[in-house]
Amino acid sequence: MKIVVLDGYTLNPGDLSWGNLHTLGEVIIYDRTPAGKIIQHAKDAEILITNKTPLNSDTLSKLHSLKYIGVLATGYNVVDIDAARALGITVTNVPSYSTFSVAQLTFALLLELCLHVQRHSDSVFSGKWVDSKDFSYWNFPLMELSGKTMGILGFGNIGQKVADIAGAFGMKIVCFSRSIIAQKHRENFKWVGIDELFEVSDVVSIHCPLVSETKGLVNIAKLKKMKKSAFLINTSRGPVIVEDDLAYALNNELIAGAGIDVLSTEPPSADNPLLKAKNCIITPHIAWASREARIRLMNIAVSNLSGFLVGNPINVVSK
Repeated sequence: MKIVVLDGYTLNPGDLSWGNLHTLGEVIIYDRTPAGKIIQHAKDAEILITNKTPLNSDTLSKLHSLKYIGVLATGYNVVDIDAARALGITVTNVPSYSTFSVAQLTFALLLELCLHVQRHSDSVFSGKWVDSKDFSYWNFPLMELSGKTMGILGFGNIGQKVADIAGAFGMKIVCFSRSIIAQKHRENFKWVGIDELFEVSDVVSIHCPLVSETKGLVNIAKLKKMKKSAFLINTSRGPVIVEDDLAYALNNELIAGAGIDVLSTEPPSADNPLLKAKNCIITPHIAWASREARIRLMNIAVSNLSGFLVGNPINVVSK
């Protein structure tokens, strides 16, 4: 059984082990696979493991030995699922491995917007506190989350964990999701329409998948509905936001700030408008990447493949 990992570096830059995967067959691991070398690297493979290396219908049609694709992520839009299904190729993903880590970064971004921790620390190390006439100072407005409204767009595992944390901060929660789940155990929780969510929230946090209905969902029309004091957080997928529209909203103070971990193109081009937008924090798609989350991802990916090899596939997205 020939197993090829097309882009293993981001999952395992050297601090994890591929040992369990090696027990399942002959394994070839590429750190990265440029678009022009996908066929070359994947040739004769029966099993392909990919994170962000795209596998479109044209590519799949040329891989005659391929039986299985394991996506090293929860989102699986890098694979043409319809083409895989037509070719009889099983595709699996890795759900729920990063729930805690993504929720944690969501609040790291939000708390930085509320308290400007890094900026205040920088000011201390630049000598401002040493030279201060007062025992305390702040260079930026400081916001308390208690009593504020958290709007959660998408309410899967991550959205629900974000709601748990928001509740612990004493926040009110409003939510819009395709699936309505009973939330009687939550205080100060309300299901709302999407327009109302943008209108009433002090923080809008995006946790929906990237599908045709959500691409470009957060556009200038939605941003204009937000409070001028509100923050936007995105730790889901970059294309959910129209980046030109968000940059306009930030630069014209239609909203107060944004914390972004994902962009429409990654790595971004130098002219991405958000790189120069006012009060915009951007991290390089790290919400999923804690060591603990990556260990879970590796273990689930191996379990997915093990299940497929014994005729009991799990986490299949190509049904």
